[in-house]
Amino acid sequence: MRRHLGILITALSCALLAACATPPPPAPPVFSDSAFAPAMAVDASQVFALDDAMRRYLRNEVLLRKTDARSNNPRAALYQALYDKAMLKLEYDADFTRNASETFAARSGNCLSLVIMTAALAQELGLAVRYQEVLGEASWSRSGDLYFVAGHVNLVLGRQRLDNSRSYDASAMMVIDFLPSKDVAGYRTRELGEATILAMYMNNRAAETLRRGQVHAAYWWARSAIVQDPSFSGAYNTLGLVQLRHGDTEAGQRTLAHALERAPDNTVLLANLAQSLEASGLAEQAQPLRQRLLALQPQPPFHYFNLGKAAMERHDYALAIALFSREIARDPYYHEFHFWLAQAHAQLGQWRQAGKQLQLALDQSTTRGDQALYAAKLQRLRAAGVQ
Repeated sequence: MRRHLGILITALSCALLAACATPPPPAPPVFSDSAFAPAMAVDASQVFALDDAMRRYLRNEVLLRKTDARSNNPRAALYQALYDKAMLKLEYDADFTRNASETFAARSGNCLSLVIMTAALAQELGLAVRYQEVLGEASWSRSGDLYFVAGHVNLVLGRQRLDNSRSYDASAMMVIDFLPSKDVAGYRTRELGEATILAMYMNNRAAETLRRGQVHAAYWWARSAIVQDPSFSGAYNTLGLVQLRHGDTEAGQRTLAHALERAPDNTVLLANLAQSLEASGLAEQAQPLRQRLLALQPQPPFHYFNLGKAAMERHDYALAIALFSREIARDPYYHEFHFWLAQAHAQLGQWRQAGKQLQLALDQSTTRGDQALYAAKLQRLRAAGVQ
């Protein structure tokens, strides 16, 4: 892994690994509040809170339609209200993580935001709600020198809590997922508690505020995530990175080392702690971490992409095309890989291939800013006569 690869943050768009089958342990002494004054209050009660507009929507668009549903089922009515494009018209937008009322007002959000909003509406209807992490390949993205890895969560709606039936009935469960069904079909899942969902939300907000350079606010978000669920390792990773960005090197390394004791095979923690130790002149301490990381991850995410960018700097566009293509073979759904491949093709005058990759970049982008950028470039290319 190149030393200037950047800092890795877990769980930006959705969530990563956590388990809530047992009561969480007490939070360890990793906080450094005095270095991040003034304190910022994080109100967990607002994450799932409904506003008047949401209650009116339930009353007018869900409860009134319940009698029209085939089984007079409030779950079916809510599902229809969420998925019918003529009704709520939800859109996927990974710009930042919203709480329930913000997601409803924007009619958009990343998968964690959409899960939180749906859970809030379902709970208001008296439905039982269960959260799930979809276990599969993590997706990576970057912003500057920050690298993000994210998983995917969905939720399962059960019977109304007034239902006295105590027997398990698989037909009574309804999975709500904001990815196409073919993308999650056959995936294994792990159940999450609501405390973990809250921790994931706060951890996302910490990562997003750190990305914007708001280090003090990021600290309080990450701290709150640990308070919500001290077993969630992603929050320790983010807290450690916040401390490092703030210049508290020893505190950041201590936080990352504590998290690694609990999750020794976590490649994100290994990479971040090794990089910090090397930057501090402690290469010998970093060496066993690098060896462990190499055994777990011989070719890190963005490996061929970074080599491709280096080839672009040397004007070796044919090699860049080959390297970007290898990265896309590993992760065909990340928009920036297609965008850089389009640039390499354009440098060689391969305009048709460049247009194809720009269209793929537009199709795979998850924020409105990226979509606008790629759409504008594609429009200019087509205006020049490239189809």
